[in-house]
Amino acid sequence: MLSFREAQTVEDLADLFYDFLPGSGNNRTAFPLAAAQAGVGELWVPGSKRPAIVQLLTSTLEHRRSYFTKLIMAIVRQAMTYRRGKGNPLTRAEIDRLNSLLPDVEFKIPELLDPGFLNSFGQPRAEEAAAPQASATLSASKAQELATRLIEITKLDPQTRGLRFEGFLSELFAGFGLAPRGAFRLVGEQIDGSFRLGGQTYLVEAKWHGPQIGFADLMTFSGKVAGKASWSRGLFVSNSGFTADGLEAFSRGRQTNLICADGLDLYEVLSRKVSLIDVLEEKARRAAETNRAFIAVRDLNLRGS
Repeated sequence: MLSFREAQTVEDLADLFYDFLPGSGNNRTAFPLAAAQAGVGELWVPGSKRPAIVQLLTSTLEHRRSYFTKLIMAIVRQAMTYRRGKGNPLTRAEIDRLNSLLPDVEFKIPELLDPGFLNSFGQPRAEEAAAPQASATLSASKAQELATRLIEITKLDPQTRGLRFEGFLSELFAGFGLAPRGAFRLVGEQIDGSFRLGGQTYLVEAKWHGPQIGFADLMTFSGKVAGKASWSRGLFVSNSGFTADGLEAFSRGRQTNLICADGLDLYEVLSRKVSLIDVLEEKARRAAETNRAFIAVRDLNLRGS
C-alpha cells in the first residue's frame, strides 16, 4: 500500500496528466495504449478518466513498480504527439512539474531532466504568457467535465474527498488561466494552494465536508494570510458553506483579507457558465466596499454566457 505522501503525489500526477492524453477513443495516442506500450495494459480500468489514471499509477507503483518509469515515458511520448496534433503542445512548465513530483514516489527519470530535452521547448509565445482576460469562461464540455468531477467526489470515502476537492479546485482555477499552485507546507501550517488574479496572489483554504465554517476557522485562515507578504489575500472555499453568525462576527472590528465561496457558488460557475474571474473580482470588490468576506454568487448579479 502506498504511503500517504505517495498517494498524494499520485493525485497530483493525475491532475497533471489529465490533459496529456484521452482516456479512450484513439487508436494511436491514449492512456490505455501508453499503459500497454509500457507493459502494464491490464492495469488500466476503463471508466471515468481521472479515477482510471489514479488507479493505473497506483497499481503500477504497488504491483509493477519496475515498470513505472516505462509508463511515465510512454505517457510523455504519446502526449507529445497528441498535444501537438491538437495545437496545444506540451510545455516546459508541465515537464518541470512532472520532474518535481517524481522524487516523491522515489523516481527520477534522466531523459526528462536532460537539458537538451528541456531546452527544446523554448520560450512561451507572448500570447501564451499573457494574463487571462476577465471575460474568460470555460467551454461547455469543460464545464460539464468539472461538474461531473464534483459529483464524483460526493461518492468517495471521507478520507479522499478533501484531496480530490483540492485537485478539482486546482483544475478549475487552471481552466480560467489563474496559474494555480498545489498544496504546500510551511513550518507548523498547511496551505491548500494558491493562484494569481489581477496581479494579486491568493492563498487557498479548501474544505469539502463537515459542519459549516464558523468564526474560529475564518480567523485561523485569516491569520495564516496575514502572516505572509502584505499583498497576499485569501480565498476560503467551503463546500458546506459558512455560518451566518461566524460571517457576521468576522466582519466586525477588523479588516478582512479573505473572500469566501461555497458549494453553490461553484455550481453557479459551472451550470450557468459564469466567469470565475468575474466572480472572484466582484467578491473582492464587495469585500472592499462592505468588509464582508462572503457574498453568494447568486447575489452578485453576474451574467452567465
